[in-house]
Amino acid sequence: MADVAGLVLAAGAGRRYGMPKALVRFEGRLFVERAVQILQQGGCAPVLAVLGAQSEQVRAELPDLNAVDNPDWPQGMGSSLRTGLDAITGDAVVVLPVDTPGIRPEAVRRLVALAGRGALLRASYHGEAGHPVLIGRDHWEGVYELATGDAGAREYLRRNRPGLVACEDISDGADVDRPGDLPA
Repeated sequence: MADVAGLVLAAGAGRRYGMPKALVRFEGRLFVERAVQILQQGGCAPVLAVLGAQSEQVRAELPDLNAVDNPDWPQGMGSSLRTGLDAITGDAVVVLPVDTPGIRPEAVRRLVALAGRGALLRASYHGEAGHPVLIGRDHWEGVYELATGDAGAREYLRRNRPGLVACEDISDGADVDRPGDLPA
């Protein structure tokens, strides 16, 4: 069985939301806390959160959070992805943006079950690629090189066409950009 880490990208300022999404409360937990728990429950270990904007407040509210600070967080998600890849080990990593509260552990488990060093997979929802994303170690260097701005791994994934793993029966892959996007 592959050794699969989890990585929560939670460094952004959340300009459209009006605050860092890591600090958004939903169902009694911070988004970042919930995302870490989803990855853990889905079979990832260790799980690391990448923080940036207001990281001191996140750490004050969650003192036991396994996290690393991205000093270049204003440059976008790409720098957070690179920071996270630098800080983890394993055969593969499941990457989850902090602003996807509809993701369930079952979706993560589906990806983890297919993990390996050469794996490159995305959860899909009604045929559309979404999150989480599983990146085998053989792909980390390429992802690292192309992870720029707010695109994260998008360009690498576009060029390398990951396998899609249907998850619409167990999760909702929608992201939350504004307070009105929160699930009811």
